[in-house]
Amino acid sequence: MIIHVVQPGETIYTIAADYNVEVTRLVEENGLINPEQLVVGQTIVIAYPAQVYITQEGDTLDSIAGEFGVTRMQLLRNNTFLSNREVIYQGETIIIRYETQGSVSINAYAYPFIDKDILRKTLPFLTYLTIFNYQTIENGEIVGSDETEIIMIAKEYGVAPLMSLSTLTYQGTSNIEAAYSVLYNEENLERHIDAILSILRERGYYGLNISLANLNQQNTPAYENFMTRLSSRLRAEGYVLFITIIPRIIVSSSEISFEQVDYTTFGRVADYIQILTYGWGSFAGPPSATSPAFLTRLVLQNAITMIPSEKIYTGISVIGYDWQSPYIIGISRANSLTTDAAIELALQTGSTIMFEENSQAPYFEYFVLIAGIQVRHVVWFTDARSIDALVRFVPELRIQGVGIWNIMNYFAQMWLVINSQYDINKILPEA
Repeated sequence: MIIHVVQPGETIYTIAADYNVEVTRLVEENGLINPEQLVVGQTIVIAYPAQVYITQEGDTLDSIAGEFGVTRMQLLRNNTFLSNREVIYQGETIIIRYETQGSVSINAYAYPFIDKDILRKTLPFLTYLTIFNYQTIENGEIVGSDETEIIMIAKEYGVAPLMSLSTLTYQGTSNIEAAYSVLYNEENLERHIDAILSILRERGYYGLNISLANLNQQNTPAYENFMTRLSSRLRAEGYVLFITIIPRIIVSSSEISFEQVDYTTFGRVADYIQILTYGWGSFAGPPSATSPAFLTRLVLQNAITMIPSEKIYTGISVIGYDWQSPYIIGISRANSLTTDAAIELALQTGSTIMFEENSQAPYFEYFVLIAGIQVRHVVWFTDARSIDALVRFVPELRIQGVGIWNIMNYFAQMWLVINSQYDINKILPEA
């Protein structure tokens, strides 16, 4: 797998010729929206298959899978153009396999209202699907919407559905009072655990992914008590427990760090620990990468001193942000955008995409004329280089996998980078 960074004067045609690949393949596999207008600094991923097959009359996905001893999910991962059609045409080139370098487990988040075509295109790449739906409110009660259809679709693709639970709304607002009404009230805590188990049974979930949005040194003992008792009840009924820890990032004028909390008990009682920073529609923090590689490494190196490495998932947020300058603490808010939208914005503004090595993240600047004044904007987002750097922590630190926030938009380069280098672990059989 090669990640090519577009240089001045290059086109999709010259890049395809340089790497001896078809233009149509580069466009399809990279999900390029404007292949005729590349942006300097944009990434193009070139993945060379280890084995391909030219389809014959009468071939089906199942017959090809059987002939080569692979699964339908592997064929769908390798050939995403097959995700939305039933027919295979004679003469098509089907990628059978890549030369991979180990395996990785993937847990990704989706809202209940995700587009079903995007969901079906993404599911072959997943081990778990966390459906971001249920919210803890006061006195241990839980609210959420109907997600039955998504659970059923996930299981069709051999993906284990996880119930997501937190005090967070869809917009990212956290209700600390609701959390404390459970943590520090015995009756509410028991009611809350009963409600969790009721939903797991009724909906047919594989397990629970609970987010500790307000974890700090002061409330850690209360959370440890809650997670210990919750784990015991879940384990007794055969459910898996993910605990998602949202590290508290500390930003000063000279450095970015994180608040250190003892995760030892969480690592003991949970099946898996996921360390993830969510991204929302807007962001109040200073301009920076959403998943900076240098900070991710520090957090993981700290975590593996307390948690068995094979239990750890590292988080990747694929949401980018657009800040207006100057940044004013407590006032400024950045607006979110996808990777495709960031590249489109760079194209429209004639910007060159740059890259910050420590964060392993791309960024660019542009200017808008407002009332005769040039107003500067800076955009940070995620590209193929970012994904590659963050997923490499899995084999390097021998952790279990990655948790991706979120899959509401299809990010073609991310899946090409992962799939061409790693086998995807599956724990459920295909339907």
